[in-house]
Amino acid sequence: MSKTRVWLKRLLFGLLGLALLLPLLLIGALVALGIPSFAAGMAAKGVCSAVFVAGRAPQGLLEQEVLPADPVLAPVSVTIDQAQRSVTGRYAGLAPRRAVWLPDRGCVLDLEPAAPAALAAAGKPAFADSSKPWPEGDAPLAAAQWGAGVDAARLQSVMDQAFVGAGDVSAANGRGVAVVHKGRLLALREAKGFAPGTPLHGWSMTKTVGGMLFHKLAADGQLPLETPVVDAFNTAREPQWLAAWRADGRKSIKVSDLMFMRDGLASTENYNPWGSVPKMLWGVPDAPAFAAAVALESPPGQRWRYLSTSANLLAAVSRGRFETDAQYWAYPRAALFDPIGARSAVIETDVSGNWIASSFLWASTADWARIGELLRKDGHWGDKEVLPPGFLKLALTPATVSGEGKAYGAQTWLIGEPTHGTCKGHGLPPDTIAMEGHWGQIVAVVPSREAVIVRLGWTFKRGQFDACKFVGDVLAALPK
Repeated sequence: MSKTRVWLKRLLFGLLGLALLLPLLLIGALVALGIPSFAAGMAAKGVCSAVFVAGRAPQGLLEQEVLPADPVLAPVSVTIDQAQRSVTGRYAGLAPRRAVWLPDRGCVLDLEPAAPAALAAAGKPAFADSSKPWPEGDAPLAAAQWGAGVDAARLQSVMDQAFVGAGDVSAANGRGVAVVHKGRLLALREAKGFAPGTPLHGWSMTKTVGGMLFHKLAADGQLPLETPVVDAFNTAREPQWLAAWRADGRKSIKVSDLMFMRDGLASTENYNPWGSVPKMLWGVPDAPAFAAAVALESPPGQRWRYLSTSANLLAAVSRGRFETDAQYWAYPRAALFDPIGARSAVIETDVSGNWIASSFLWASTADWARIGELLRKDGHWGDKEVLPPGFLKLALTPATVSGEGKAYGAQTWLIGEPTHGTCKGHGLPPDTIAMEGHWGQIVAVVPSREAVIVRLGWTFKRGQFDACKFVGDVLAALPK
């Protein structure tokens, strides 16, 4: 055999070995980054919530809710168990993760199913009552009742435009829109395929609701917001990570620093498939403990940085105010949702029992409008005081006097802030604030115009939906 043939044969075997080795190296890299586990958890959790919290039909959910988010999710599959209200996700057949539905906790990753009796007693998700006008029910006013000053044709056009591309994961993919003016629901619409009253995922809009709940807890419990976090827990309910905080500079972090995202921790808001946010949401059993393990990077109270970790640490402080977890899990419904008739709303927890206050609130479009109206009315609902006065003022207060923090209040975006607001240049009133969430969720509250504007969707591609333009277009149709 010639030297050339021997060389070619060795090259062929080398290339064949490399071809066999590369997939193994790729799999090893993915596993090292945690992607198979995170991806399987995301799929299990997302589909579980869509089926058992939102009450949607299982067919096509993986393709609609999960796979378009990132190409790395392509090998994901799910198995749905209707009897146990659970969903198991796998990544290329590996890394199984199971999400289970529980009363008051929504779908929770890595938890055992509830007893059959508890599942039977819980029933199915509540849907809209269209027999009564909003807010008692979910029926909007007829256009003829909108009143003088409302440009009916213009508002109808804005509503129609909001649903262009609905059902298309490569387009804007709107799912729900509501417009409230002077406490009256002018318009409410869901996309085709979504039953009236279907709970929809708010993502980071959850942060504002978590802030509202904490505001009530703090006011009712006479806990000043300037209290250090290490002193904000009932002694019997302190988490283990608090001991490490007491031993270093983190002992100076105040509750207000969490509320306004000025904690100074060396956290990042990284949404890459291997990043800090996916790891916190789908990769660890205790989201606040994950957030708390980060070192101090700058003096508390001085630097603003948007962080989901801050919201989940605030949720841990909320948990520490209750004597039992059962009271904690029931609190959002008892304290906020039931008093305003938001029957569909639920904040989901991690397996350790903490609210995922950064990301996991589900509510119908009409119920998101109720929450926005409660914020606009500073906690008042009719003749009831649902939340103590003062949260609207906190929401309107900039986190810092300069820089990016000027456009952020208490767990709420100041989108109308003239110099740093995300909607600067769009002509929105300066007091326009908003709950905003991943993939195009927004509840805009405009006190000076007595307006609440809601849009929910699943907009995977940036640029397909412009929240600032949408809010501006709706306001242009309302009386000045």
